[in-house]
Amino acid sequence: MSSETNIYEMWKDLYSKSSSFFDDKVKEDFPSKGIAQVLEMNLMFKKMIDESTEKYLEFVNIPSRNDLANLSSLIVNVDAKVDNLEELLEEATDKAVDPASYQRELAGIKKDMKNLDTKLNQILAALKLPETSSK
Repeated sequence: MSSETNIYEMWKDLYSKSSSFFDDKVKEDFPSKGIAQVLEMNLMFKKMIDESTEKYLEFVNIPSRNDLANLSSLIVNVDAKVDNLEELLEEATDKAVDPASYQRELAGIKKDMKNLDTKLNQILAALKLPETSSK
């Protein structure tokens, strides 16, 4: 709690000083150098608050906005990879043929080979007949 009050007190002190500084500079015909100093001071304070908030969130083990954004991008990447794997698996299962159809196809090829063998034997026998008769 003491760190919170310190930050609050620092902010309150900075606010009052910057307000009076800003008021003084506005009264001096609104010079650009003064505004640049005010903006730089506000930017430094914002940076300090952001850093202290980040350290506090890390200390109490609470994820910051950046942590959640990083986690979200990692989840999206993992989701895309899972989708790719699902597509590959679907393609592989679509291309896969069951063993029973291979067995049927192989049996058909064997039958065709036997038929061709018998026909070839018949052709060879027919070719040998004229040779023996002509001698």
